[in-house]
Amino acid sequence: MSSGGLELPPGDSGHEGGPADAPGTAQAGVVAGAVSLAPPEPGSARAGAELDWGADAWSEVRTRAQRAGRAYIWLNLIEQRLRAVVGAVLRPIYEPVHGQDDWVVAAAGPAGQEWVQRAVAVREVSRRKGYLLDPADDNVLSFLTLPQLRELMVQHWPCFEPYFDDRREIELALDELEVTRNVVSRNRALSRPVLEQAERASARLLEVLGGGAGSPAADRLPIDAVEDLVGDRYADVISVHPDRVRLQRQLPAEDLFGGARRLDAIGIGLNLLVQNFSGRRLVRLTEAGCRVRLLFLNPASSAVKRRERELGLRKGELSRSVEMNILHVRRVRAGLRDASRFEIHVFDETPRFTAYLVEGETSGIAVVQSYLRRARGMEAPVLVLRGGGRGVPKDAEHGLFTTYREEFESVWEDSRPVS
Repeated sequence: MSSGGLELPPGDSGHEGGPADAPGTAQAGVVAGAVSLAPPEPGSARAGAELDWGADAWSEVRTRAQRAGRAYIWLNLIEQRLRAVVGAVLRPIYEPVHGQDDWVVAAAGPAGQEWVQRAVAVREVSRRKGYLLDPADDNVLSFLTLPQLRELMVQHWPCFEPYFDDRREIELALDELEVTRNVVSRNRALSRPVLEQAERASARLLEVLGGGAGSPAADRLPIDAVEDLVGDRYADVISVHPDRVRLQRQLPAEDLFGGARRLDAIGIGLNLLVQNFSGRRLVRLTEAGCRVRLLFLNPASSAVKRRERELGLRKGELSRSVEMNILHVRRVRAGLRDASRFEIHVFDETPRFTAYLVEGETSGIAVVQSYLRRARGMEAPVLVLRGGGRGVPKDAEHGLFTTYREEFESVWEDSRPVS
């Protein structure tokens, strides 16, 4: 019996047990009840826990890391923005009276004494251990967490009210983020719906706090935090979709073409535009100042016949479809006061891709698909590209948008207008 009142394992084969050679006892020279440290015999099962990860486990880990990484970027942006807002509003009020180091402690007051003192202690430890890599972070405000910054804002709302209209909206957004912050800080699994909710709340909160893009054109497909930070790894490609159906779930035709100031499109029949964007909307878009140039494959060309054979269509089926689309856009052009802003051309070359190059006031978007031998346009993979404008990844001038723009202009020069 041990000093704690627990019974120890037997020390030899004859202690309170049967004889050493009784059935079920350990082999000679091995203490009964002990775990052998000798290496396992070849071919025998290993003792102890299984440490290897299979393919499914690694896949799950990567998924968790990707979601947590996206959420962490958003949370980091929100925390830094809120820290800047709190400092800009409260520092001029408290610092003249309490000094540079103690104004945050004074702003926290008795209600926040516990957490602000904890932040002061963490700051001192970081100083001693050399964790403060940037002198700009050597202040108590930099050690406050998101809930603490929120508490300061709520406590002093009359000071913030002149700058923000809706306190409730800010608090609701921060409530939605708290779930994500708790999960990410403890490295637990983050579900996709919660991640998407956090991204929406973050984008809304950044806009309310004055950190949003503020550009109507950018609202069609806003640059998110992840694209802004790592977008240069992929030139100007911002999303890839396996087919056009999934593209249109994220980027409907109205969001793609609405508000455009310049629209250039090249393809066989341009169905994404003609069949998903009404003629009335095209008229209003052009009358509002948008310049439209459409390049169709000549329905009477041999290239149309080859494409029909590739897709297994009946003779003349594709050419009639293209003719109908051209007739539709001709009617749109006929209804314009200034038809010179709406140009329609046809080309006779082998079609290599379809592209919709849409440019707004400050930014551009392109939707590009390559033609596959056995797949219709609806089934082909889609690239979405970010065009010129502010907030575009730094390698965009060498990206694909420029490449397809140059290709469009080259084909346009060799094409013929439709009367």
